[in-house]
Amino acid sequence: MKIWKPILGALAASVVAAVPMTVASAAEIPCQTAKLIVPWAPGGGTHIIFSIFEETINKMDGPKIQVVTISGQGGNKGAKEAKKAKADGCTLFAIHQSAIVSYLAGRVDFTWDAFDMVAQVTSTPEVIGASAKAPWADFKEVIAEAKSSPDTIPLGATLGSTSQFMWLLIEELNPGAKFKYVPFDGTKQRVTALLADTIKLGTVNIPTAEKNVSQGTLKAYAVAAPERLPQFPDVPTLKELGTDMTYSLDRGIVAPKGTPKDVIELWSQTFKKAAENPELLEKLKAKGTPVKWVGPDGYAEWFKNEYGAHEKVAIKIGMFKK
Repeated sequence: MKIWKPILGALAASVVAAVPMTVASAAEIPCQTAKLIVPWAPGGGTHIIFSIFEETINKMDGPKIQVVTISGQGGNKGAKEAKKAKADGCTLFAIHQSAIVSYLAGRVDFTWDAFDMVAQVTSTPEVIGASAKAPWADFKEVIAEAKSSPDTIPLGATLGSTSQFMWLLIEELNPGAKFKYVPFDGTKQRVTALLADTIKLGTVNIPTAEKNVSQGTLKAYAVAAPERLPQFPDVPTLKELGTDMTYSLDRGIVAPKGTPKDVIELWSQTFKKAAENPELLEKLKAKGTPVKWVGPDGYAEWFKNEYGAHEKVAIKIGMFKK
């Protein structure tokens, strides 16, 4: 089996001998190309983002990655595959807050700390999307009807995932409001249902919203960002509309538990270098996804805090019984 080992090929051997080995340069992985499991279907936001990383990394010196989609069970099928993979640096896993929500909803018996953190790479705010035929003039009217006629507004979500949890938070902040949840396995299916007017509401990623709102095939009622987005200067934030919250999908990379620290550092620095690539930055900007790189320790601390915030709300609304 081939082993990839980083070397300082541009330097003479005598110079290399004089330079202390760094953690990354000492790392060895028993493959030239690692599998990056994306647990959602092709065409969704996570697949698109990591396909851009894949393209960038595979043009760089060093180890390569291959995005492999293992969709199903709201992202948990792929998570299970990644969790049981060998901890040798040849399997990576694309993750976001769904790892927390799936656990709190009882869909799986493990969460983020079942993995070793590699790096956070992006942070994407959610858009409150609606069918073009949705009858409400604005989001305040949506909330009013969700209160006056609870459990009647069909809303698309992957049950037990972030696309549902965000709406549960909205319900929590608007007492009496209740939506009728219609299950979908991924973003693509949910958007298709919105376009067909099979459902009335659902979260939509920025590129999908930008394209369809401009064409009149979807509506955007609000953004779950701290400030209005440049793509939607006329669309208010949830905070402006009286629902005091923000919600973003914060995507990153993890590895099976027990992956050597030098291998974690190797991949962390690989993704950091890719995240600084001007071409990648432009492509992600076009997709409405800002880069937000955080290393292994900071990413673990972020996940710990994020879990605590989600658990608190899940207990309050009765989703999670500790």
